[in-house]
Amino acid sequence: MVMTQEFAPPVVASRAWLGAGLALAAVGWGANQFAPLIVMYQDRLGLTAAVADAMFGLYALGLVPALLAGGRLSDRVGRRAVVMPALLVSFLATCLLMAGGHQVLLLCAGRLLAGAASGLAFGTGAAWIKELSVNAGDTAAGPRRATIAMTAGFAAGPLAAGACAQWLPSPEVTAYLPHLAVLIAAAGPAWRTPDPGRIDARNGADATTRVTDTSPQAGLARHFLLVMVPFAPWVFGTAAIALAYLPALAAPRAGQRELLFSALATGLAALAGIAAQPLARLARRLPPGRLLPASMALVLAGIGCAAWAARTPSLPLILLASAVLGIAYGITQFAGLAEVQRIADPRSLGIATATYQVLSYIGFAFPFLMSLAGGHWRLSPPALLLVLLGVAVIAAGWLAIADARLR
Repeated sequence: MVMTQEFAPPVVASRAWLGAGLALAAVGWGANQFAPLIVMYQDRLGLTAAVADAMFGLYALGLVPALLAGGRLSDRVGRRAVVMPALLVSFLATCLLMAGGHQVLLLCAGRLLAGAASGLAFGTGAAWIKELSVNAGDTAAGPRRATIAMTAGFAAGPLAAGACAQWLPSPEVTAYLPHLAVLIAAAGPAWRTPDPGRIDARNGADATTRVTDTSPQAGLARHFLLVMVPFAPWVFGTAAIALAYLPALAAPRAGQRELLFSALATGLAALAGIAAQPLARLARRLPPGRLLPASMALVLAGIGCAAWAARTPSLPLILLASAVLGIAYGITQFAGLAEVQRIADPRSLGIATATYQVLSYIGFAFPFLMSLAGGHWRLSPPALLLVLLGVAVIAAGWLAIADARLR
């Protein structure tokens, strides 16, 4: 095996990650601002629940190829060169949503473009924050900061959009104005943020010695197949239930405050994900490989609470279930990022993180699949959630077995 030339990571200021974090939050804002407005579009455009859930999930269709392309590209040219265009794409996506108040095709195009912006930003941004956190003295700082940054955007987006839609005129336009302002504010700090990945990429290109042993990559692929594939979809699966499925069930009970309630439910889920990060710090003390199976316990609790809340559906119970699902999202997102950063080679961190994010975003299809299943088999929402809970139990059991096999 040919040995690799080592390069010391560049020293960066302790707060240098904030610029990348702000960019990540700004794109996350755009990803989630649509969620509380679903009920408005259902009323105004006469959309069925399946069509509305499909529009919500269309975001993932734009996200997946952008995640893979952005992660691989950022490993070669650096993180800033990918995140800055993502801010521009997110701006254009919001403009399309503003123009699509009465045109479903424009809304679909906006959601697709919002997914592409998130794909470019999330995997690359998480890797960027990790590289900017090497001097934090805490190996969990990178994934925790990335989770907080994304989730802060996920929380602020629906809260701001829902409040504007509830109280301001022309809600199909004014609900999106705060996001444009946030994107403009994030561009400057992101541009000034150091880019260690670009330095590493340039050093790697200039090196005369390389590793030719492919066994680490084979081990990474095996780990992804056995562990990340059954785990990752539950990250955004729990979030999607809180963001799109439960609020739509309870909105009729909220009366004329349905937009505000949807914003509160979706924002509460994201805020709970942030509030759970101290718990993530404690969970990081678990032995390697145990973090993912342990975090699945919160997924089971969240889906169980959702099934209970869907029986009524009571507004307070919906909020409680949203909070528990948000905690599950926050811990599983942290756990997945921490696992990827533990097993991936630093030179392929961008593409490894992006691949994980692709798998996690499969969960955004849960509400649409549940709507289809409910119509086909005539199952009630509580029954559908119990079926999903059964699948989650199987996944949790598999992860426990896979952990024992890989140790």
